[in-house]
Amino acid sequence: MKILFGVQGTGNGHISRSRELVVKLREAGHDVEVIISGRREEELKEIGVFSPYRVLKGLTLVTYKGKMNYIETMFQLDLARLMSDVLALDVEGVDLVITDFEPVTAMAARLKNIPSMGFGHQYAFCYKVPLARGNIFERYTLLNFAPARYNAGLHWHHFREPVFPPVIPESLYGNGAADVRERKVLVYLPFEEVDDIRSLLTPFDSHEFHIYGKVKEDRDDGHLHFRGYSREGFLRDLAESNGVVCNAGFELPGEALHLGKKLLLRPLDGQIEQESNALALDELSYGMTMHRLDGGILKEWLLEPGRDPLLYSRSVDYITEMITNGDWDGLPGYVEAAWADCGQQR
Repeated sequence: MKILFGVQGTGNGHISRSRELVVKLREAGHDVEVIISGRREEELKEIGVFSPYRVLKGLTLVTYKGKMNYIETMFQLDLARLMSDVLALDVEGVDLVITDFEPVTAMAARLKNIPSMGFGHQYAFCYKVPLARGNIFERYTLLNFAPARYNAGLHWHHFREPVFPPVIPESLYGNGAADVRERKVLVYLPFEEVDDIRSLLTPFDSHEFHIYGKVKEDRDDGHLHFRGYSREGFLRDLAESNGVVCNAGFELPGEALHLGKKLLLRPLDGQIEQESNALALDELSYGMTMHRLDGGILKEWLLEPGRDPLLYSRSVDYITEMITNGDWDGLPGYVEAAWADCGQQR
């Protein structure tokens, strides 16, 4: 099968989970071409596994100091360029478009009447899962930014809906608790300023914080360990950490829950997906949330005990099987099998 696979490049989570599915689809014998949009190519990290791939402008949401900046988002929109990319996209011979919240491929599939599948956390919101109130614009954007004919939504829990478990990197299976350091904490707050993070963490010198995000290069400052981007280093620090402090995206919290790390989420203000994730976390009692960088909440969270790993199944195996069989009506069965397989150490 010839597959055109669109990846939203604005977040590392999209790239991480799409990487796993692209590899699995190619192993299954499918011809997969990748389109990445939303970020300049020089800003994208470790995307060689996607080759052959192309990078397009797409659409980008702008943030500042932990909040959505809708005015700047509107100013940077280039709808003429977007439509030009959509119309120019060569889909000759394409049997299926898969979009991980990527608008160019999603719009091309709709305009050119090609079967499409939405893959990722955003497509879980088509079902009855926790959803923050937000406003009309936020809800419309979440559900219509990159729509598809079929959905393979992901969430930390099924909520009795046909959504798959999170996609976990292959390297995190079988990575047990033996290497965990009790006072090591992974911090990933890419929407916050580094100085603000430093101010939050400095008083808590009984813990070692390994900090990723807007950090250009590795440097150590006492108990604060700043780290530039490294997928290998990030996953190693995640495996060794007892807890994770991060924004309320989807992939990293899912990886933390898989490994049994306690969680403290700081949802991005004005971003309905992250606010919904914080709502789900509270509803499931999977961790704690703070709606600003709050030292009091951090202090309370650091005293919390660890948690048991959820050991999510290999969702991409079931999704790949569904795609290969073209069995869209069988979605509930694949979902049920994926959740039944959770809790099994690999």
